[in-house]
Formats: sequence, structure tokens, C-alpha cells
Amino acid sequence: MVLPRHGGDIIAQVLSRWGIQSLFTLCGGHISPILVGAKNAGLRVVDCRDERHAVFAADAVARLTGLPGVAAVTAGPGVTNALTALKNAQLAQSPVLLFGGATATVLKGRGALQDIDQLALIRPAVKWAAAVATVSQLASTVERALQEAVSGIPGPVFVEVPVDVLYPEETVRSMYLKEAGVEHPKTLGQRALKVYLQGHLYRQFHAPDVPGAVRGAVKRAVPEVALPGRDQVTQAAKALAKARRPALVIGSQTMVNCTDTARLAQAVETLGLPTWLGGMSRGLLGRESPIQFRHARGKALKDADVVVVCGFPFDFRLKYGLGISSKATLIAANLSSVELRKNRRPQLPIQMHAGEFLVELAKQAPRCDWSAWLGECRAREQARDAEIAAKAKSTGELVDPVHFFTRLEQKLADDSVLVVDGGDFVATAAYVLKPRSPLSWLDPGVFGTLGVGGGFAVGAATVRRGSEVWIIYGDGSSAYSLAEFDTFVRHGMAPIAVIGTDASWAQIGRDQTTLLGSDVGTTLLRTAYHTVAEGYGGKGLLLTDPAKIDQVLDEAKAIARGGRPVCINVHLSRADFREGSISI
Repeated sequence: MVLPRHGGDIIAQVLSRWGIQSLFTLCGGHISPILVGAKNAGLRVVDCRDERHAVFAADAVARLTGLPGVAAVTAGPGVTNALTALKNAQLAQSPVLLFGGATATVLKGRGALQDIDQLALIRPAVKWAAAVATVSQLASTVERALQEAVSGIPGPVFVEVPVDVLYPEETVRSMYLKEAGVEHPKTLGQRALKVYLQGHLYRQFHAPDVPGAVRGAVKRAVPEVALPGRDQVTQAAKALAKARRPALVIGSQTMVNCTDTARLAQAVETLGLPTWLGGMSRGLLGRESPIQFRHARGKALKDADVVVVCGFPFDFRLKYGLGISSKATLIAANLSSVELRKNRRPQLPIQMHAGEFLVELAKQAPRCDWSAWLGECRAREQARDAEIAAKAKSTGELVDPVHFFTRLEQKLADDSVLVVDGGDFVATAAYVLKPRSPLSWLDPGVFGTLGVGGGFAVGAATVRRGSEVWIIYGDGSSAYSLAEFDTFVRHGMAPIAVIGTDASWAQIGRDQTTLLGSDVGTTLLRTAYHTVAEGYGGKGLLLTDPAKIDQVLDEAKAIARGGRPVCINVHLSRADFREGSISI
């Protein structure tokens, strides 16, 4: 093994041992050794145009691979810019490791550049956080951070790394003495300060690693995860044996740290329950499955006599648990003891990884004949699909969003990854587009964060090289990350961004106008987003004629196959498809 030359090399060696292949960043002098060390260790270093997008990219990698996604940002505003993305990862239970640069340990609290109490800001958004004070602590702290990120209920972690544990010892020595003006001491006071600094330097670079000595290490109170006894799975199997109208709801947590999606998908197919997939679990059963349904979930949950909820909290999406019949036997599997019982207490709460629960349940559950019930669900599914198809308008001055997605659905490649970032346009897409495979749908999660698109696409393109990556943007949300087209171009990525331009924050504006009589703050322009993308080196396409949808989509796919990112600016006609859909 090559001996480390500085702290960045030490960090990179730990990441390499974990099999981590990429690091996302926006450069800064505080963290330069991390970037150089990662590159020298063979990691792919991808520099984004905003710290949020570096963390969003790391989040996407974590979701798609099961390994921690890693990002590094500079001190002060670099860390605070990353906070929204870090909180999004926490609520999505994504194992992300964020390195934050910091001023030299000897200058802490003395007014150095970008010196703030970063741990105080970060702690509420992570499950574990620490500040490194000596070089010897680096390896063990990074190892601990990675373990914390994936263990129990996964989530983001933060490690603060001051410049004087990252740069080479001689560089730090010169910096210390020069900054203090004691390179050539003349007075007794100067000589004393030089001796103090030399002692401090020795401790930083040569003191042994003392377990538990990492400054500020804090672990949030996260319930431990214990596998249930076999009798709990058996109880669930017995409940299903008596069911006449069972329903299965699978959420994003089921896919967290999932390294064998085929095994999980087979278990769900074996169970044979009518199944609704949400969040990151979309695509688990492929594009088509006889037991998979996308519509009328609320009606089914009211009619069901046994409901199994896996990795899905009883939050607003399930009407805080009230969307499930009070007469139904409710079985829930979740890593979190809090989420298991929040808002609605199931008769059988099972604290374990929801994916592993489904695999074990499939081994024990009886093979029942639910064909009549499946037929009812299928009839409602087909009726809703027919309603949606009837709303698609193939002609007009501009492009109808439902019609556009109907055509895009036919054009998606089998290896496509869908990144969704927006409100009204994205929600319309969710009714029509069918993810082709497991781990091929990336949405922000329960935090509902706008702005994930560019960063998530960077992460997806890093992991799924050569795959067709699509970003579905609203025109409002696109402006958060359109600058990442620059990142795409510089790093040889070629996603296809589709921007639904209706010149408004439609999901808010439509109902704000109805309820309050004003569209204030919700109007936009039909901006030339495709031209903006071209300014960053991508290819821009304008789509205003519904007759040219197929032509433009085919052109975009061909350009992306050639290695150039594409932005399709779709000018939308006004639609009432999602009237009354405001979320507050």
C-alpha cells in the first residue's frame, strides 16, 4: 500500500477499502487534499456547480448502490449550502457521508475565514457527527462514520476536517509559523508562541489515536434495529391465509441498502398480493406485472381486510393512517420503531428491514386464490387509465402534458433512469410513466425538496454509465439546477432534461388563485431554458407542436447516445388534470 502523503490520502484509502468509487464536491482550499487524495486513489471526483448538488449526487449514488454516497464541501458557506440536501437525505434515510472543511484547529473561534460552529448547525440533520482534531484520528473517524451511515436506520453523517489535519506536515508548519509571525522570533513572547505552536503541531501529526477522543462526536437517538422472532413472520403469514382482500404497500425504505433487488422482486411476486409501489420502490416489479397497480390505492385500502405496509410511514401519503380501513388487520414492517407506530398503530408491528421481511414472509405465506379481488383492482386500474387517456389532447397550439407523457412512455429505454424534480408536471408524469426496473426512479422523498434534479442526475449518470438518464423538470424547479449542464458536459454525462414550461408554479398557482383570488408570486415566463442549456455546452430543443413530440424525443435520444446532454423545453398548454392538488 502506498504511504499517505497527507490527510486526504488517508481518507481516500478508507473510502477505497469500502468499495466507494466516486466523490462529489465543489472545490475549496479547505478540502483540496481530499479531492487530490481521492483522485490519486482511483476514485472518480465529480465537481458540481453548487454544494447542494454535490450532496444530492451522493444521495443518488447511495440509493442506487446501497453503499454510502460521499461528498466534500468547503468550510462555512460550503457547509451551510449543503444543509438542505443533507436534511433531504436524512428524511429519505439515505446513507451519505459529508466531509466539511474547517479552519485550522489553532484558529478556531478567533475570526478565521469561514469559521463558524458547523456542528451546531449540522447535528439536527444527521444521525452522527464529529470533528477530527489530529491526523491519527482520521482513518478511525471515517471508518466509524461509514459504519454509522449504513447501520440500523441508515442516514447521513458528517465529519468536520480542519485544514491542518489534511495538508502535509511541512505545509502546515510553514503556515502556522508564518501566520503567527514567528518564523524568526526575536522576542521572548515570539519564542514562547513558536514553542507552543510546535508542540501543537507535534500532537496533531504524531499523537496516537485515542478511542472516543474525537471532538464533538454526537450520535442522535436512533432506535436500534432488532430482527423479529420467526413467530412474528408466522403471524403475518397466518393473517394472509385468512385474507380475502389483502393489499401490499411498499415504500422507499424497503429499497434502502438493498443489494439484491431480483430476490426482493421475486418474493413480492410469490406473495401475489395486489401491490402499490411508492417512491424509490417504483420499478421493483418492472414495467408491467399482473399484481402491480398504480391507481385507486385509496379505494383498495378502504376495502382491504389485511393491509401490509412495508418501509412506508403513516404520513400524509397514507392520510396519517386513516386511509386504511379501521376494520383491516394492519401489518407494518419498518426499521424505525417510531415510524411503525406514528399516527396509526398496526396490530402487528415488525421492526426489521422491510425488504428482508417480505423475503421471509414469501417463504411462509400460503398460496391463496385472490383472483376475484385482483380482478376488482384491475378493473379500477383500467378504468383510471382510460380516464387519463381520454384527457390526453394530441392537437392544439401547444403540448398537452398528459399526451406528452403518453408518448414519452413509449420511448423510454429499458435501462432508463427517471429523475423527477417538480410539482405539477412531475406529478402528471407519475400517473403515466412506468419505471422499467428496480432502482430506476429517483424522487426527493417525503421532504418534497425542489432542486434535486441536477444533482440526482449527476449521481445516476456516475453509477449507470451508458444508461438513459431522464430529468423530468417543472419550469420552476429547473432553475435550481440547470447550471449542472456544465457538470454534465465537463464530466462526459449525457442526461436528457425535459422541462415542462407553463410559465407558472402551477401546482401552487392554480389553487392559490381559486382559494385566495390572486396568482401573486406564482407566475413565470416562458423562458428559453433550452438556450440556457446550450450556453453550458448542451444541446437545446424547443417543442411547441404536439405533432412533433415523437420526432423531438427521437432526436434527443440520438444526441444523448452521442454523449451530449440535451434539454427539451416543452411549452405546455393549460391543463386541469390535477386541479385541487395543492399540498400543504
